[in-house]
Parts: sequence; C-alpha cells; structure tokens
Amino acid sequence: MTALVTGSDRKSDDNAEEEANRTTAPGSDPAESLLGRPMPTDRLRGWIVAGVLAVIGGIVRLQNLGYPTNNGTPVFDEKHYTPQAWQMLRNGWYEDNPGYELTVHPPLTKQLIAIGEWLFGYDGWGWRFSAAILGTLMVLMIVRIARRLTRSTLLGAVAGVLLICDGVLHLMSRMGMLDIFISFFILAAFGCVLLDRDQMRERLAISIREGWVNDSIYGPRLGFRWWRFAAGVSLGLACASKWNGLYWIAAFGLMTVIWDATARRAAGVANPWVGAFRRDLLPGLWSLLVVPILVYVASWWAWFASETAVDRHLVSSWWGPFGPALRSLVEYSGNVLGFHETLDTKPNDPHPWESKPWTWPMGLRPMLFHWDNTTTGCGESQCVSATMLIGTPAMWWLAIPVLAWGLWRMFGRMDWRYAAVVVAYLAGLLPWFINLDRQMYFFYMTPVSAFLILGLVLALGQILGKAGDGYERRGTGLLVVAIYVGLVVANFVWLWPILNGESITNARWQAELWLPSWR
Repeated sequence: MTALVTGSDRKSDDNAEEEANRTTAPGSDPAESLLGRPMPTDRLRGWIVAGVLAVIGGIVRLQNLGYPTNNGTPVFDEKHYTPQAWQMLRNGWYEDNPGYELTVHPPLTKQLIAIGEWLFGYDGWGWRFSAAILGTLMVLMIVRIARRLTRSTLLGAVAGVLLICDGVLHLMSRMGMLDIFISFFILAAFGCVLLDRDQMRERLAISIREGWVNDSIYGPRLGFRWWRFAAGVSLGLACASKWNGLYWIAAFGLMTVIWDATARRAAGVANPWVGAFRRDLLPGLWSLLVVPILVYVASWWAWFASETAVDRHLVSSWWGPFGPALRSLVEYSGNVLGFHETLDTKPNDPHPWESKPWTWPMGLRPMLFHWDNTTTGCGESQCVSATMLIGTPAMWWLAIPVLAWGLWRMFGRMDWRYAAVVVAYLAGLLPWFINLDRQMYFFYMTPVSAFLILGLVLALGQILGKAGDGYERRGTGLLVVAIYVGLVVANFVWLWPILNGESITNARWQAELWLPSWR
C-alpha cells in the first residue's frame, strides 16, 4: 500500500497524465511538492460544465420515468421496496408489515422513495423519482471528483458523459430499488475523502512555511477535519441504505491512514507513521467508524419512536446500559443477518438471472427487469418491450484491462490516484467472493460503476497527454479520447430501447443481445 505516497509537481496542467507521485527533489520547496499540481483556475467554467452535464443527465433519467410498469404495479424488486415506502407514508415513516419476511434492509432508502410517492402518488413516477434525482446528482458529483483527481476540467466533463451513458447507473436511477442510493452516498464519501486529503496537505504546507512542522517528532496537529467528518456521515448514510456500505468504511479508513502517514513523511516529519497513529488514528476512527455507527442508528429514528414497527418490541428486558428498544434493534438486525447468510442458491431452482461475482466486472450476465411481448407501436404485428440491466459494453468490457492498469500504476508507479480508485472498486467487488453459495445478482455492482468510470478517465488522461507534449502528440491524444467518448455515446444510444422499455420489433430485440449469456 505504499502506492499511496504522494508529492507531485506543482506545475499547472490541463490533464492528469503527469506523474502524480514524484518525491521531493533535493533543493525543491517541500511545501510545493507536498501540495502537488494546483486545481485548474477555471472555477466558474468547472461548475458550469458540471451543472450543464447534470441537467442533461437529469433529462435523460427523468424522461418517461413512469414507464414501464406491470399493469400499473412495480416491476422486478421494486415490488419489495415501493410498498414498504408507501407504508411509511401511512404510518409515520416506519414499516409495520413484515412484507413476507423481506423487511431486511435499513429504513433510509425506503423513506427517500416515500418522498417521491408523497409528491406524485403511488405510481411509476412516485416510486422512482427520488432514485432519478440522486442518479442525476451523481453526474454532478463525478464531474467534480474527476476534476479534482485529474486537475482537469476536460476530464471531469468526460467522466460526466461516461456516467450519463452507463447502462447500469442509468437504469438503476430509474428503478424504485435501493442500490442507486448507496451508490450516491459511497461516491459522496469518496469525494469527501479526496477533499480531506487535499485539505490535510494544505495544512501541512502551511506548517512547513511557518516553520512549526517539526515542533514535534510526530508532526503537527492539524485541527478538526470537516471533510473527513463529512465522509463519515456519508458512509453512515450508505450503511443506512444497505449494509454493504461497511466494506467502504474499512477501505476508506485504511486508505486515509496511509495517506496521513505518507503526507507527514513528505512534509519531512521525523516519525511519520508513529505520528499518523498518534495524531490522526483516533480522530480518524471517530470520523470514519463512530460517526457512521451513530448516523446508522439515528436513521432508525422513526422505528424507535413507534410502537408498532417491525420487531420494535422483539425483546422487553434491559440489556446492560441499553434499553429494550436498542436491544430489539440488535436482535432484529441479527435476524436480518441470518436471512442474508442463508439466502443461498437453491440447487434445483436457481433464479434465472442469478450470477456470480467473477462475471460482474464485464457484465457478462445482465438482468431482465421487465418483459412484455404484447405491446404495439413498433410497426409490426408483434412487438417487445423490455428493460434489461446492462453495463454499456464500450466501458464495461474494458474493466479487466483498466483494473490491471490501475494495479500497475498503484504498485509499479506509486500513483495515489489509481490506488484510490482501485481500492474503492475492489471494496465493492471482492467481499462477494466470501460466500459464493449465496444468491447474487449483477445489480450489486451498481455502487462500483462510478469507480470503473473514474479508472477509465484516469487512463484517458494518460492517452490525452500533457499540455507541453506538443501539438501533434496532444492532438492525437485528444482525437483518441474524442473517438472513444463518441463510441460510448453511440453504444448507449443503441442500448436505449432495452434500457427504457421502448416498443421494438423482435428482430431488434434479438440484435440487442450480443452474447449468449445475455439471453
């Protein structure tokens, strides 16, 4: 994990290809080296680009949002969560119906779905509106995050276009399910962690310039780190959406500890690792472990305040310093954990669209969410309307080489940017290999999708080249990037009918199914 060492050249550049991890050269300003390249100076343009792309993403996600439905009822796993959200509106933001024993996720996302149902009623628009809004905000976030990672407004814009055109994030933003919500909070936490990294290095640079960096062999105290605290809040909200947010708590926590130590080393601290443990570890545990736990427990506020919520009075005895309500939540959570641990694939009756995690990076086994072969309007006597969860192949089929390149840059070139993206990507993928007997589905990759996009953008930044590479090199790089982005957009347009349930001919439906495993 020494790949997280930083200390890049301060030279301003419009892309991220330049080595981002150069150690301090003899005679150079350690504060300048610690800070790395500055952010682009086009702040207003950066926000305008992000805003315009978010508006485009919103239009793409909100168009015809109420379609398709199953004769006016939810499709696929919407049928679990949207009725529970409707119950919350009736009850006061908590669930009182076991829902066929499937009340097995925290309440936050269903409360967010309920907001849309409160605005528009119990229909497709209502139960999908909140997901579409958060999916739109992810466009805004990834533009800003990619811009910070690469120090390039252009590459930030590329990230926004790629996210708009990702089939997984597009369709999950148009479903009344839970996964787009955890994706939003995980991406927000990642952005906060990046901001915290920059903020810490700025404070260390100030300590160098003012001469108090070595007042202690452990380095200076850096004050309260609000962005790290915000990351903890976001991670708590992610866990309040689905429990697998825990994986990113561990990943981001480890990553920030290493960033702290390597930043102190780059600042010239005598004992940087001990300093990181003495100065940063306990505050980091508070922000990235205790705060998420507190946020998670607070997300059950309506459940605690109720008398009839699911398992609210599961136990009535006191448990140590905690009351029966908290003990009931612990017992309830244990039952939920047991449900997930025993949700195994039936040997003789597997789900037709189940898949295992080794197929997920390239999206080799997508999922059919909706199917109707009785529609009209395609110009032939028999038409097909379907929605299928497919990762845009022009991006997803590059996942393995992008991951391999990221690992090389992470360990071979000590590039912290690739390390951050690879760690975030693997945090969402590797834990699913622990229990391969469990039922698993491709939509579990939804929170990982944004990090595939960021990995692609970093690689595109290297293809683009540096501003000082010369007109021919720079022009060729720009052409390659433009062609690739155009290919992604064209691929997304081709998939559009089966991402949105449009009425198409059977021949067109067959033409959409590129691989045997897609059938």
